[in-house]
Amino acid sequence: MSEQSTEPSESGANLRETVRRRYAAAAVKVTEGGTACCGPEPVKSETATDENFGATLYPTAERTGLPTEALAASLGCGNPTAVAELREGERVLDLGSGGGIDVLLSARRVGPTGKAYGLDMTEEMLALALGNAEKAGATNVEFLKGTIEAIPLPANTVDVVISNCVINLSVDKPAVFTETFRVLRPGGRIGVSDVVADDTLTPEQRAQRGDHVGCIAGALSFAEYRTGLEAAGFTGVDITPTHPVADGMHAAVIRADKPTSSQAHKR
Repeated sequence: MSEQSTEPSESGANLRETVRRRYAAAAVKVTEGGTACCGPEPVKSETATDENFGATLYPTAERTGLPTEALAASLGCGNPTAVAELREGERVLDLGSGGGIDVLLSARRVGPTGKAYGLDMTEEMLALALGNAEKAGATNVEFLKGTIEAIPLPANTVDVVISNCVINLSVDKPAVFTETFRVLRPGGRIGVSDVVADDTLTPEQRAQRGDHVGCIAGALSFAEYRTGLEAAGFTGVDITPTHPVADGMHAAVIRADKPTSSQAHKR
């Protein structure tokens, strides 16, 4: 898959730094008692929420018992812990874990015999997530510093990879798909929530609908997402839109599998 440049005026390094600064500021805001959100504009207060993004996308029962800061820092466009159908004893990795809401929910689902990893490149978000894990009393979690394009885990380490509206922020999505495939054990799976564009929208049209750090301009189309996952080796790719986030742009559920060794030999 060739990665399309949706914002040619900014280099990949500059875009990554812009994303880092935006989410570092979001973490600081939450730490100071505010809220944060993905989407075109940051949320100003508890009453100024964007229903397409954030903690309101989780059922009330799941939000119960979570630290307030974890809810306030929720920046996603879905509920990947439900998408991935996590099971007792599994090891799960959350790409771009932010304030830790999906890691904490994953830890609940996989139970004491399982483990939930969170990966984030932002020191401020990692500090917030560690504090939230301590408040929640979660002992089967571990937060890692790094980028989703170079995951700091060995190959064949986890059963499930989840992510919540983060892959669209990457400036090298083929690397994300390749790394995700690498760390999954044979037979493992992904369950991702992300923003996806209609196949008819050009990169320039996507950029007109929202900026990169707002989770819009960097989104892949449905066809690009499928092609990228299949190029990395995934099978059974399924992309299902859930709700609109802009004209021709959708929050979507993405599922795919890493073949077992025997399945891979048959390909």
